Amino acid sequence: MIRDDVEALRTAAALAEEFRPGASGRDARRELPRAELDRLTATGLLAVTVPAAHGGADVSAATLAEVFRLLASADASLAQIPQSHFAYVNVLRQQGSPEQQAFFFAEVLAGRRFGNAQSEAGTKHLQDIRTRLVRGEDGSYLLTGVKHYSTGALFADWIPVLARADDDLLHVAYVPADAPGLTVTDDWDGMGQRTTASGTVELADVVVPAAHVVPHHLTFTGPQLHGALAQLLHTAIDAGIAAGALAEAAEFVRTRSRPWFESGYDTAAEDPLLIQRFGELDLRRRAADALLATAARAVDAARADLDDDSAAEASIAVAAAKAYAGSAALEIADALFEVSGTRAALDSLNLHRHWRDARTHTLHDPARWKIQHLGRYALNGTRPPRHGLL
Repeated sequence: MIRDDVEALRTAAALAEEFRPGASGRDARRELPRAELDRLTATGLLAVTVPAAHGGADVSAATLAEVFRLLASADASLAQIPQSHFAYVNVLRQQGSPEQQAFFFAEVLAGRRFGNAQSEAGTKHLQDIRTRLVRGEDGSYLLTGVKHYSTGALFADWIPVLARADDDLLHVAYVPADAPGLTVTDDWDGMGQRTTASGTVELADVVVPAAHVVPHHLTFTGPQLHGALAQLLHTAIDAGIAAGALAEAAEFVRTRSRPWFESGYDTAAEDPLLIQRFGELDLRRRAADALLATAARAVDAARADLDDDSAAEASIAVAAAKAYAGSAALEIADALFEVSGTRAALDSLNLHRHWRDARTHTLHDPARWKIQHLGRYALNGTRPPRHGLL
């Protein structure tokens, strides 16, 4: 059990150092991090957002964001896996009944992991959810559909499934991973975040008791932080990728790069042009971290006093941080090769994993729409929509 924010941060920092040495090899071999995820779970870190009333540490959004940033700086794939776990713990916090909260929070405290079965391929758009929950005469549901990009599902004890009921409203069904009719296939072949196992979940008439179905649609009928919290963790992953790439670039230049012959210096690390570039990149990294911290504080402030205005401020702050951190991660991961030299391009060194992770993760949702909402808010005071993706 982790008791407070300080212990959560200390644990995350220690785990990041533990996971860092093997990250490149796991990526190169596409070796799924089962042992590392079990280690992460065993520390109690996945239970830190369980409310205090149910025995959890109930850490702040600022702490949770820093936990993810630290983990992603070591292994962006490993950090991505529990993102949905925390998002669906939050769904229970917001819309779970007292009985559902008591049951599922006890599961999380006991070390059970949530995955996700949310996105669908081949539909009209992201919110065109076709997976169906059909209620039977006994009050239970039959769940049918196919989900893609199901990060965490392969490692999960429970798989939260986003589906529409007979009323066409969104619900989340919490399904045990060994439920009859549920199949998880590790068919993820993305160029980045290669070890997240973000594959396919198929659901064929899976029986779900009513006690395991949460009315997620109610989240969006009033001020909400569901999207802000989920996007905050994505932002932290991007910021972590930026930090990890910059640290590896600096180590490479100090220990392996040769100076350009015109510089007049004996080592690459003394080259004033390289020093200038590292300064520019570190400025980007620091700005991403600062915007992440500002966004996390806005989420915590809105939690303490939630209304339309505080929810909008939190969502806008997170949108700004996510748009910036994504571009920073991409620039720094690309500049790693610029500052390190030709040898850095050797496939055997696998330095390109940082760029592959950044490019893959930043495709999660478009930054251009975040900037659009920033502009509307700054110019006309238009609050962002409550669709849960901002």
